[in-house]
Amino acid sequence: MNNTVVIGSQWGDEGKAKITDLLASKADLVIRYQGGCNAGHTVVVDGVTYKFHMIPSGILYRNTVCFIGAGTVIHPESFENEVNEFKALGVDFKNLKISPLATITMPYHIEIDGANEQCSGKNKIGTTKKGIGPTYTDKMARISLKIQDLYSYEALEQKLDRILFVKNKELEKVYGVDVYTKDCLMSLCERYAELFKPYVCFDWQELLNNYKNKTILFEGAQGVMLDVDYGTYPYVTSSNPIGGGASVGSGYGPTMIDKVIGVAKAYVTRVGDGPFVTELTDDVGDKIRNIGREFGVTTGRPRRCGWFDAVTMKYAVLVGGITSVALTKIDVLDEFEEVKICVAYKDCRNDNVYKSYPTDVFIHKYLEPIYETHQGWKTSLSGIKNYNDLPVNAKKYIKRLEKLIQAPVEIISVGPDREQTIFVK
Repeated sequence: MNNTVVIGSQWGDEGKAKITDLLASKADLVIRYQGGCNAGHTVVVDGVTYKFHMIPSGILYRNTVCFIGAGTVIHPESFENEVNEFKALGVDFKNLKISPLATITMPYHIEIDGANEQCSGKNKIGTTKKGIGPTYTDKMARISLKIQDLYSYEALEQKLDRILFVKNKELEKVYGVDVYTKDCLMSLCERYAELFKPYVCFDWQELLNNYKNKTILFEGAQGVMLDVDYGTYPYVTSSNPIGGGASVGSGYGPTMIDKVIGVAKAYVTRVGDGPFVTELTDDVGDKIRNIGREFGVTTGRPRRCGWFDAVTMKYAVLVGGITSVALTKIDVLDEFEEVKICVAYKDCRNDNVYKSYPTDVFIHKYLEPIYETHQGWKTSLSGIKNYNDLPVNAKKYIKRLEKLIQAPVEIISVGPDREQTIFVK
C-alpha cells in the first residue's frame, strides 16, 4: 500500500473510520493530523462497536503504531474517557503516541465556545461546544499550552502568566464568567501531565524518520466542506481537513504522500448550521436519516440529510487533492424507487446556473438544486462482496458519480462491518 491520506469529502461523518480501519491493517504507522474530540467515527468489528473521537482508528491493530500529531488539539478529560472506554473493550494502547507539539484544550476554551454559541442566537455557527475553535484561536494568538509544556515547570509558569493576563480579562469582561487562578491551572496541568505521560513521544522526530521507508496512513477528521479555508465559511471547523493538511499536522512533508482517498456517502449529511443546498426536509430526508441512523457520534444530534451533491464533491476532489473515492452507505438507498444526484445549482433570483461550486455561501440561500433522477435498484447490497455482483442500476449510479466528480470510486461500503466492503479493481 502507498502512503495514503484519508479525508472526508463532504461535511464530515462520511464513514472515514471504517476506511482508515481497513487500510490500517496494511499500515505500519497511522497519524491523526488535525481536529480534536469534535470528531466522531464509528467502527464495527465482529459485532462490537467502537466509537472514536481523538484516537486513531488504527489502534485496533496491535502491530500498528498510532500517532496523534502536532496539528491536533486534545481535551484531556475527553481523551481519558475515550481511552478508558476502549480499554474496557480490550484495546491495547502500547502503540499509541502523542506529539509533544499537540495543543491542549483547557476548561476555559469550552466555556468560551458555549458562551459564543449562546450569545450568537440565530447567527450561531453550530459548533459541538467542545472548545475546538477557541483552542485553535489561542494557538494562532500564541497563547496556548502544548503537551510538552506540562513537563517543564519553568515554561508552564511563564506561559500561564501570559495566558491568564489575557484570558481572565476575556472571561470576566466579555463573557461574565469566573476567572482562573494560577494555582488552579498549575494543579490541573499536573494532573494532565500524569494522564499523558505514558503516551507522549518526545523522540517524535526519530519515530518519523524510522517510518520513512514504511507504510504510512494519514487520518483526517471532519470533511473538506468544513475546512477553515475552503469550506462553507464561517460554518466550518477551525483546522484544515483537506489532504494538504496532512503535511502540516503530521510532521511529514508533501513528498511523503502518494494518494488521497476521499470518503463520501452515497448521499449527503451535515450536522450543525450552515448552507446545504440538497437538504431534504421532507419524508425522504427522514427516511434516509432513519435507515442510515444519522445521528452524531459526538453530539447525538440528528444529521441533516440530502441527495448526493456532485457540485460540492467535484470541488472537494480539486481542493482536497483527492485521487480516488471511497463511497459509503450506498446500501441506505436500497429501498428507494428513485435516487437523485445534484449536478448544478440554479439561482432563483436570476436563473443563473452554477456547475462549479460558488464559494460565497451567503448566496446559497437563493440556490436550488438541479437534479438528475436515476432508477433505484430495490435490492439489498449488504451481502455483496464483488463489484460485478452489484445490481445494474447501482453500477450505473456509481459510474455516473465518477464522471460528474472526475475521480474513480476505489472502495464501496455496503454496511458498517469490516467485511461489508467492496474493493473495485
